[in-house]
Amino acid sequence: MPTRPAPTERQKRLGAELRKMRLAADLTTEYAAGLLGLDRTKVSNMESGVRATSPDRIRILASNYDCADEAYVDALVTLADSRKRGWWDNFKGTLPQGLLDVAELEWFASRLRSYQTVHIPGLLQLSGYARAVFDSALPQLPKSEVELRVLQRLQRQQVLDRDDPVEYVAYVHEWALRMQFGGRRTTREQLAYLCEASEREHVELRVLPVEAGAFPGAGHAVLYASGAVPQLDTVQLDSAHGGEFTHADAQLAKYRAHMDWWHSHTLSPERSRDLIHAIAQQL
Repeated sequence: MPTRPAPTERQKRLGAELRKMRLAADLTTEYAAGLLGLDRTKVSNMESGVRATSPDRIRILASNYDCADEAYVDALVTLADSRKRGWWDNFKGTLPQGLLDVAELEWFASRLRSYQTVHIPGLLQLSGYARAVFDSALPQLPKSEVELRVLQRLQRQQVLDRDDPVEYVAYVHEWALRMQFGGRRTTREQLAYLCEASEREHVELRVLPVEAGAFPGAGHAVLYASGAVPQLDTVQLDSAHGGEFTHADAQLAKYRAHMDWWHSHTLSPERSRDLIHAIAQQL
C-alpha cells in the first residue's frame, strides 16, 4: 500500500494502537514484519500512520499478539476500513488539517462531551457568532478564510442533524453565555438558538453558574470523543496554534474525571435553559 505524506489523526491513531498492541505483547517490529511478509520499515510506517494497512493484516497481528479483546480488534478493523471520503475532505488544502481532524473525530464518535469556558460550543454556534469568533483571531484572518472556517464549522453540525445523530453533552460556563461575540443582537440570537438546540433528545446542555466558583481545567476548551470501545476514546484540546489530540490512558482518565465534575456541578438542563433565557433578556 502507498505511503501518506500527511496522515490524519484518525490514521495516526490506528498506527499508535497497533504499536501499543505489539509492545504489550513484548514483540519487535522485525517479528511483525515477518508475520506480514514486509520489511521492518513498512511496519514502522504502519505504526506511525504513514502507511495504510488492511483489516486482514490487523487481525493477523492481533492474533499473533495474543490480543483476545474482540471488540477492540473489531474497532481497529473499522478504523482501517472506514477511510471513505468525508465531507470534511472538501476543505483539504484550504483549511488547517487540525480543523478537518476535529470534524472527522466528531463524525465517528459514539458520544461527545465538551466543556467551554469562553465560547458557545462550536457544534451549537450560529454563523454570526462563529464569524465573530474567527474575526477576533490574531493575526487577523483574511475574510475569505474566515468564511471558509464558518462554513466548515456549520457543516460540522451535521453530526447532530443526521439520521443517527451523535449523543452530545455540552457543559458551558455562565461567562461564555455573557460574552458578546458579534454584539448584543448576535448574542441574543445565539442564546435563543442554544435553548432551542438543547431541547433535542440527543443534546444535553448544562450551565456552570459563576456562583460555583473554581472549576478544573480553567481556561481550556475540551472535547471528549468516545470511541467504539473505551480504548479508542480521544480528547481534543483547543489552543492558540490549533487543536491538540491526546489518547494516553492517564490523560483520558483525567479528562473523564473533569467531565464527571462538570456534570455533577452544573445546573440541570431545565435550569440551564432558564438561566440562558434570563441572560438573553438582560441584553
